[in-house]
Amino acid sequence: MAKHFLLLLFAVYVAAIDEEPFIGVNIGRDLSDMPHPTQVVALLKAQQIRHVRLYDADQAMLIALANTRIQVAVSVPNQEILAIGQSNTTAAKWVSHNVIAHYPATNITTICVGSDVLTTLPYAAKVLVSALKFIHSALVASNLDHQIKVSTPLSSSMILDSFPPSQAFFNRSLNPVLVPMLDFLQTTGSYLMLNIYPYYDYMQSNGVIPLDYALFKPLPPNKEAIDSNSLLHYSNVFDAAVDAAYVAMAFLNYTNIRVVVTETGWPSKGDSNEPDATVENANTYNSNLIKHVLNITGTPKHPGIGVSTYIYELYNEDAKAGPLSEKNWGLFDANGKPVYVLHLTESGGVLANDTTNQTYCVAKDGADPKMLQAGIDWACGPGKVDCSPLLQGQPCYEPDNVVAHANYAFDTYYHQMGKSPQSCDFNGMATISTTNPSHGSCVFPGSLGNNGTFPNVTLSSMNSTNSDSSACNLHSGELGIRSLLMVIVLLLWGVALL
Repeated sequence: MAKHFLLLLFAVYVAAIDEEPFIGVNIGRDLSDMPHPTQVVALLKAQQIRHVRLYDADQAMLIALANTRIQVAVSVPNQEILAIGQSNTTAAKWVSHNVIAHYPATNITTICVGSDVLTTLPYAAKVLVSALKFIHSALVASNLDHQIKVSTPLSSSMILDSFPPSQAFFNRSLNPVLVPMLDFLQTTGSYLMLNIYPYYDYMQSNGVIPLDYALFKPLPPNKEAIDSNSLLHYSNVFDAAVDAAYVAMAFLNYTNIRVVVTETGWPSKGDSNEPDATVENANTYNSNLIKHVLNITGTPKHPGIGVSTYIYELYNEDAKAGPLSEKNWGLFDANGKPVYVLHLTESGGVLANDTTNQTYCVAKDGADPKMLQAGIDWACGPGKVDCSPLLQGQPCYEPDNVVAHANYAFDTYYHQMGKSPQSCDFNGMATISTTNPSHGSCVFPGSLGNNGTFPNVTLSSMNSTNSDSSACNLHSGELGIRSLLMVIVLLLWGVALL
């Protein structure tokens, strides 16, 4: 009985971990000087990026990603869908060559069959569901269907009448494909992949959508958009689009398919007729997006249910056709230099895209002063932090308040512990930040200045199969506070029953 109960607890624990929302990045390759795959992976590791989506199944990239624990979504390119959707054998060969040959060393978790097929490739749409099923059948044959999910990224433009979200529905002309596709997703436990671009919604709205609403900026209640049917308040385009997708699926009687956003972002540069494609706006959107997802804010219709999201994209793609904005969605240039440094706190170090890799542990906004003082006492005592700079007359004494002193004590301990995410907790009173808290002559540990250069990473370190410290930190960081709390509660309950 006790053994069975513990197995049940473990199953619940694993499920809780799996439900934690994540931030990933898309990796496009339309660059005139594409970095070598080992350089790409070095950047991913330096930025603690744990989820990536490839637009193909590039063999060199999959080899470079081996033994990194990074979760990988590979893609069947659009031009291959027709062949795969017409032949089970072709699908099996594709899976054998691009998935089975690399798994499990390369942690492939998802196969994306095409992208925006329903809205851009009508000739391939008729075989899309067959392609999904054939790819899935190949996974079943290799006993990988539980480890690897199959879906297809769709454009949010196929959702009509998307505001208010409560009356949204899919373009009915697509139902002959959508209904069997949703059947497939529900049966296999997969998710609806959605590409959401508030930038384009804003640009095409002729001033109806306010810029702040598109950028995730905090809005006063009287500026929020109100769904007249549900009376829910929406403060950003992203949440409204996600809820519209849930409503559109419910309209077709599908209510238990999760939404994953496979593309979203904001361009940092545009042509003269794209005045809002700026570094400031791109930074604002992506910084707010990351915090929104990782804080598990959820949406007005589904509060507290996070929406895993891939940012578009890792690199600026200078070889892309189209307007200037098309070439400037990246977080980094081809040399691994950040286009802008994201304004992040509470992201656990994920995408703290200052490539000098400087992160700091500071007190959370609004933290209880008594708890902060307890944290200082612990850091300066059992934590073995040298707190002498906090003494009167020393460089970090001023400002003489508990928040400033906690910042120094917490950050020093964090750096002593190798900047592992779990060392910046202090009973939930601390958070990781990319903003240097040094001031005046009070210099915090790790304050080396920002020169925008890429850290040196050796090839051998990238190909190592050992569980190095960064990999361990990756793994432990993914556990999530909510999952741990859930397990603790269940264990206590189990002990009581036993």
